Amino acid sequence: MTTSDADPVIPATPRRVVVLGSTGSIGVQALDVVAAAPGRFRVVALAAGGSDPALLARQALASGAEHVAVADERALPALREHLADAARAAGRPGWSPQVDAGADAVTRAAALPADVVLNGITGSVGLAPTLAALDAAAPGGAAEGAVLALANKESLVVGGPLVLAAAERAGGMARAVVPVDSEHSAIAQCLRGGRTQEVRRLVLTASGGPFRGWSRERLEGVTAAQALAHPTWVMGPVVTTNSATLMNKGLEVLEAHLLFGLPMSRVDVVVHAQSVVHSMVEFCDGSTLAQASPPDMRLPIALGLGWPDRVPDAGPGCDWSTAQSWTFEPLDDDAFPAVRLARAVGEAGGTAPAVYNAANEECVGAFLAGRTSFLSIVDTVARVVDDASSAPDAAADVTGELLTLDDVLGAERWARARARELLGVGPASAPEVETRATAGSTR
Repeated sequence: MTTSDADPVIPATPRRVVVLGSTGSIGVQALDVVAAAPGRFRVVALAAGGSDPALLARQALASGAEHVAVADERALPALREHLADAARAAGRPGWSPQVDAGADAVTRAAALPADVVLNGITGSVGLAPTLAALDAAAPGGAAEGAVLALANKESLVVGGPLVLAAAERAGGMARAVVPVDSEHSAIAQCLRGGRTQEVRRLVLTASGGPFRGWSRERLEGVTAAQALAHPTWVMGPVVTTNSATLMNKGLEVLEAHLLFGLPMSRVDVVVHAQSVVHSMVEFCDGSTLAQASPPDMRLPIALGLGWPDRVPDAGPGCDWSTAQSWTFEPLDDDAFPAVRLARAVGEAGGTAPAVYNAANEECVGAFLAGRTSFLSIVDTVARVVDDASSAPDAAADVTGELLTLDDVLGAERWARARARELLGVGPASAPEVETRATAGSTR
């Protein structure tokens, strides 16, 4: 059967979609998926940070979004101007969506009536929109029954208990949250092949980044340009740097633990340079199911938007007519200790994951600005995590159901300040919605 011979499931009415981080890598590709599947989706709202109001305006016109939100209020005049220009250029001078701006505008967009909310924001700033989308999806909410298509791993990592509780109110993690990260999407697909109680372990694949096989000594003089030269994926600078340090894989171990309810001891990482096998599930009988496709984020994005149904031709398939080899290698924890540190952070729980992530965001910013070395990123994060255990402001003793959003935010502020102190750099750079209109992933 060829792709065109398939009998796709087409919804009776288009699924209402909200795209958060629409001008970023995930958002741009999500809108490509929507445009390529007419009749399946209807974009009701777009939200972005505000660094590219011209692109946001073009997206709003092309998608027919009824609501546009921008986090940076200073971008509002430019956004209105670009919206008007786009309407005039398209011969629709009367067209104008509802516009919202300000620090909470993206969070308000996340709670609009919809069938699926795609959170493609980068960084822990995505936590509030994640919680808002899940609250709106709960019984009696404005978007009752909606699905959160989650590409913002940081919100789950830093606010784990909060997100789990919100998901439970919305019908449970398995119903309310669909992962969009390629690795976690792969696991979700593989889990269709067996029952949860039959799972022995999850195996996340990592490309290894640009420094696969390098020793710690060789990493000593790595530059930002080298770290940003990923061999497989094209991503924004923060995610690309996280891939180079394997900090992203540490975040993904924490994410998998929370998404699928398995202890971290049963979440493994293996290096797979070709980035074709996106992750695997090993079952109790010894069989392993793997999800394979070329490295293209449109497939997991489309699955997140259409879940549980697949969207035909969302991405290219593997070419089985050409000889090829796939390799799998163990992770070098000595050269890349980020995953090992993530496991310790996950075991500690409470605000430790928030400290881990916030410190990393500060260190990556300093590295990209040329103010610290590559190796100091994870080394400094480790020191901040260690210091947090005895710092009252880090709320390190708050765990489980006692954790509040204020605890998380307070721990993040402390971690950022401590990281800057150790790095000897200036004020923290506020996390922003990802705005690079490039292909993206989480590798």
